[in-house]
Amino acid sequence: MAAERLQKILAKAGFGSRRSCEELIFAGRVKINGQVAVIGSKADPAIDSIQVDGQKIPKQPAQVYVALNKPPGVISDVETHDDPRPTVRDLVQIPGHIFSVGRLDYESEGLILLTNDGDLANQLTHPRYGHEKEYRVLVAVRPDERQLEAWRHGVVLEDGYKTWPAQVRIESNAGKGTWLRVILREGRKRQIREMGKQMGMPVVRIIRIRIGGLLLGDLKAREWRYLTPEEVRLLKGPRPKPARTKKD
Repeated sequence: MAAERLQKILAKAGFGSRRSCEELIFAGRVKINGQVAVIGSKADPAIDSIQVDGQKIPKQPAQVYVALNKPPGVISDVETHDDPRPTVRDLVQIPGHIFSVGRLDYESEGLILLTNDGDLANQLTHPRYGHEKEYRVLVAVRPDERQLEAWRHGVVLEDGYKTWPAQVRIESNAGKGTWLRVILREGRKRQIREMGKQMGMPVVRIIRIRIGGLLLGDLKAREWRYLTPEEVRLLKGPRPKPARTKKD
């Protein structure tokens, strides 16, 4: 086997997407033949000794795909080392390295994909591919058309970033609040909550119900299941046309 970029090898071994594997390398947690690796390092896993946190990486494992209904109060980042709060990995206790694709913040709930397929994770999370994520969002007010149109055209957040256009529609009223159906093609940290804050629409609850063609379905909170071969095929199917990467 020819030498490959280290982040690609780590992704194949189940350590996350290529971007998250780059973070492992940046942090000095990866060694090749006893030497700390750097971005741009290449290796041949058939002949080189590659270690992460002092542990030799396994040979490329069978690929695993799991859908989980994450409840609130659980961290979606399985690489959290110093946080005592439970993570999604505590709910899916199967052997081997798996990681979450498409994080949800601590308070949010719904569909999380866990896998050891780094190439698929990169495809689903990289903004340039624009894969859709769909949410049910409860806001504490009855939004007017101006507020909804702002979400549809992009909202300027506190840090000056303008979000990509989103699909949003009213689903139903709930007391003084409103359930919205929101579809995003990007996934910045706490984006929906920040969009709501900027437009005077405090977010009460977020439930993700779809990632690409994968649906939450009837999974109850804390329940998980393996994806079917057909679901995996759909996720790996033709990619959307690359989305714009610079904001207007």
